[in-house]
Amino acid sequence: MCRHLAYVGPAEPLGALLVAPPHALYRQSWAPRHQRYGTVNADGFGVGWYADGDPAPARYRRAGPIWADLSFADLARVVRTRALLAAVRDATLAGADAEAAAAPYAADRWLFSHNGAVKGWPGSLAALSRGLPPEELLSLEARNDSALVWALVLARLRAGDDPGRALADTVPEVAAAAPGSRLNLLLTDGTSVTATTWGDTLWYLARPG
Repeated sequence: MCRHLAYVGPAEPLGALLVAPPHALYRQSWAPRHQRYGTVNADGFGVGWYADGDPAPARYRRAGPIWADLSFADLARVVRTRALLAAVRDATLAGADAEAAAAPYAADRWLFSHNGAVKGWPGSLAALSRGLPPEELLSLEARNDSALVWALVLARLRAGDDPGRALADTVPEVAAAAPGSRLNLLLTDGTSVTATTWGDTLWYLARPG
């Protein structure tokens, strides 16, 4: 299991959102609260953010724990953004994809994260994967369940679905193929955040402005 966070609002330094709060994502990498699966989230991390005037997000991802990356501390101090998606990772299965397996995943103007696990991976989603064009499968960022779930969502977005419909159709489809999966998904285009909760909790905060 992982922990993830999305933000849209007034411009803030990355550190004000990811490091400074008492139970920020940074702290949840080694001392997560309310985490029922796994103990720490030290198998990689990533943050994607949007710069003013650029619809394509930037990303910074690493295979190691967030607290061990001194370069991230500098980025978090000076980079400001009005929208981001970040995650710290607890790998469901060991793999060789390093930082490519760390959320957020990105395509076009989108950032995506999956908190949870697909039961019976990879066999459980073999049939669903056959519905994707071969070039999409061959260009997956990583060989894990989250990357394939992202490919299924992205295919719907590119076919014209709005974000809510893309997630709402993908989650029950994956859950039917792999019962018992945990599918908390986050999706943003830098102007709004769309989320699902399936198999675990989702927390959100809305403030004036």
